Amino acid sequence: METLRHKSVPEGEYLAVLSAKHSVDPDRLFQALVSTKEKQKNMCGNLSIECRGRIGARRIFLMKDDSKVVAQVRLGKVFLSEKINPISKFMDSERIRRYLAKKSASVFRLSAISDLHVGMRRINLTARVMEVCEPHSIITRHGDPGVLADALIGDSSGTVKLVLWGEQIGSVSVGDTVRIVNARVLSFRGEKQVQVGRSGTIRVERERPIPD
Repeated sequence: METLRHKSVPEGEYLAVLSAKHSVDPDRLFQALVSTKEKQKNMCGNLSIECRGRIGARRIFLMKDDSKVVAQVRLGKVFLSEKINPISKFMDSERIRRYLAKKSASVFRLSAISDLHVGMRRINLTARVMEVCEPHSIITRHGDPGVLADALIGDSSGTVKLVLWGEQIGSVSVGDTVRIVNARVLSFRGEKQVQVGRSGTIRVERERPIPD
């Protein structure tokens, strides 16, 4: 069992490690913690979350993977009332990157979009680009400016959103067949999406036909 976090470790970082270790989307984890009331249980991926009560102003959460207890953590009102997910800002930290690099999880080799589910990592996928939306500017969770564009990709089994960041934008066009390597599947506002980070690639295998 992973016991109470060490006092020197921020709550968000501790939960980010749990999110990475158990392949749980950090946004879903945070929302599950916020919505789990006292003496109630909630599910987040393969984790069950139970609010066992309070000690002072802090709520006590017990987390299980099936019947196995994996963590217990105390979270205060300030943490749980944050408007921006305080877990997500730690997901790109050096500690998490080192952990994921060492994680011995096998690579998912998928032949169909219908096989995808939220929480999968290191997936490989071949699909056709069906739509690319106009890029738009955003502010990242770290407060930095960025640009992203949503694309729709599909195969014979279905479609899914592909999020393009920075230099990825403009690398694909409608009609291209792309090979996506080492991506992950997340959920944003209830919608499933594929994202390719720094260690992944998007490669065009066949470009759209050029009209005569």
